[in-house]
Amino acid sequence: MAYELHYWPGIQGRGEFVRLSLEAAGAEYVDVARGEGGLEAMRHFLEHPSVQRPPFASPFLVDGSLVIGQTAAILLYLGPRLRLVPASLADRLWVHQIQLTIADLVQEVHDLHHPIANALYYDDQKDSALRRSEDFRRNRLPKFLAWFEAVLARNARNARRTVPRLVGARLSYADLSLFQVVDGLLYALPEASGRALRKTPLVAALHAGVGAERRVAQYLASERRLPFNEEGIFRHYPELDG
Repeated sequence: MAYELHYWPGIQGRGEFVRLSLEAAGAEYVDVARGEGGLEAMRHFLEHPSVQRPPFASPFLVDGSLVIGQTAAILLYLGPRLRLVPASLADRLWVHQIQLTIADLVQEVHDLHHPIANALYYDDQKDSALRRSEDFRRNRLPKFLAWFEAVLARNARNARRTVPRLVGARLSYADLSLFQVVDGLLYALPEASGRALRKTPLVAALHAGVGAERRVAQYLASERRLPFNEEGIFRHYPELDG
């Protein structure tokens, strides 16, 4: 039975982290909200009182009777099933920890263009966005990427590898998620991200290598991969790039 992924159509958003793992593993899945009646099906799980354990928001995954919300929790569930985590408990927890750190970074990227309130338009909080983006470019982005660089450098399985991995020697969902973050940052903040990546060559190598994985490359070239746009998490406002 195919996995059912529920996320808003028209944007990559947080659903893309799940989508990349499903695509990389060659898993059968349905992107529910993109089909006829999909939004109504998604709202059923979010709003209907018959759903005993409703997710707070999308993305969420439906697998039989299971309804799993929160990107990191979905990937924690899918990882062993898609063979995108190592076998040991310690390694699986380490992958999960890295994914949670990626989630922290994603939230900070979102808050660049919505630093005050989600309900306000970008133009209504532009001054605050300019101040926040300056700190992000100078301090937060280098700090996050330096941490990922250190994780890659300390993974002994990366010796003599051209494409490094965050955990162990095989592709994990954390590698796919870091690829997505870097890809989004290069769209949103190309100048600042380019500078930061020149100081973190292992992160840059992971991004290049993961994007060249056969199934990932096929997905990226397909119509299933939505383009970045100014409705999602990663938005390109030139004034925020500095």
